Amino acid sequence: MELGLVLSFIGASIILSFMPGPDNIFVLTESITKGQRDGIAISMGLSLGVLIHTLAAATGLSIIIQKSAIAFSIIKYFGAAYLFYLAYKATQEKKQELNLQFTTIDKGSKFSKLVKKGFLMNVLNPKVSLFFIAFLPQFITTNGINITIQMIILGLIFMVQAFLIFSLISILSSKLTRYVNSPKFWKITKWSKISVLSILGLTLALSSK
Repeated sequence: MELGLVLSFIGASIILSFMPGPDNIFVLTESITKGQRDGIAISMGLSLGVLIHTLAAATGLSIIIQKSAIAFSIIKYFGAAYLFYLAYKATQEKKQELNLQFTTIDKGSKFSKLVKKGFLMNVLNPKVSLFFIAFLPQFITTNGINITIQMIILGLIFMVQAFLIFSLISILSSKLTRYVNSPKFWKITKWSKISVLSILGLTLALSSK
């Protein structure tokens, strides 16, 4: 694996994990209303779910890539188109109102149950699978180590950084609320998200790997 590609992958992953979306907004609201423990547990579950999507993408894509250069090109352009589609959808996003109705923290909730909740939220979301199919190919090389191993390594990197960032959001939840409720914050992050996804899509479309 090329160091430059790995560093680019880490950078893109961190930016995308910070961008407001269903997962980190859920972590934020759960942390504010039910405590950091719940937020961190759900963060762990969401991150572990990445493994399933990574294995699915790695297994299927690696077989296709190894068998046909044409098939890989088709996947590459599909991935670019999907990333552009996500960028387009981001232009239509509106500021979300956080549901901060404080409830009594359930002391009986087991950490493992909260992890399972986050895990199932991630695994049962087909959009995550599509994202990984579109996202991973641009950071692998066909002349490096086994393609499946490359994708699994990238998936593990994504999982770790996502857990760290989601946990950070959980810990800083009370301080982040005023920023998330700011229209200016949503405008900046919205266009940052559009830019990142568009650049990723363009890079993938123009790549020669």
